[in-house]
Amino acid sequence: MIERSLLAYRQGVPPTRFSIGWLYWFFWVVVLAVEATAGAVILESWVPAVPQWAWALIVMVVLTATNLGSVASYGEFEFWFAGIKVVGGATLTGLAAQLSVPVPGSPVPVSGQTFAALLVGTALGARRGFLALALYAVAGMAGVPWFAQATSGYGMPSFGYVLGMLLAATVVGALARRGADRSVLRTAGAMVLGSAIVYAVGVPYLALATGMSLGQAVAAGLTPFLIGDALKAALAMGVLPTAWKLLGRKG
Repeated sequence: MIERSLLAYRQGVPPTRFSIGWLYWFFWVVVLAVEATAGAVILESWVPAVPQWAWALIVMVVLTATNLGSVASYGEFEFWFAGIKVVGGATLTGLAAQLSVPVPGSPVPVSGQTFAALLVGTALGARRGFLALALYAVAGMAGVPWFAQATSGYGMPSFGYVLGMLLAATVVGALARRGADRSVLRTAGAMVLGSAIVYAVGVPYLALATGMSLGQAVAAGLTPFLIGDALKAALAMGVLPTAWKLLGRKG
């Protein structure tokens, strides 16, 4: 987008060049402070010894220097900065998955995965939410032990829920970008839909993986989790403003 704007600036007539030039710099001045603040919050959580204002100054200097150096370099820098958010979303899901409790009579434990998937999708949007959950799923399949109860691979009966969370994060993220996170009722509706998608994929997968009938899979893989998932969805709604603050978004 920035490169197309620069091309239009170079080829446009004087009024167009003037408008594009000043709109670009206005956008840059507004976004710089937001990017620096969001980056400083993330970096301070990684290295608490360095104060947040120092991280903000470092990020601001690096962003400005990169942008002034070349538009292409700045676009690449933005790509890697967005990548940090994707990795952070996958890591959050992996950490939340470790908060798990076995359910008697069910091969599926209660865990924080659903909470994290819904939060990541709503906060990052459809594309980055999909990438974050895809990274979580692929890394877990490759052997990273961050599925529920520190498991990995794709042979467990509960793997269908991981695939459902991938789809749910994408759908919830798309709805959030269309205003579904702008009120309590719409956010609640998006969270309910996201949870339903997780079960729509996870329960049939559970039935196929274990040889259960669909009714048995529903009894083992859906009914015991409804109250807990309602609480997790409510928690994700409550944490959402904090996620916006960390990412530099406004509700």
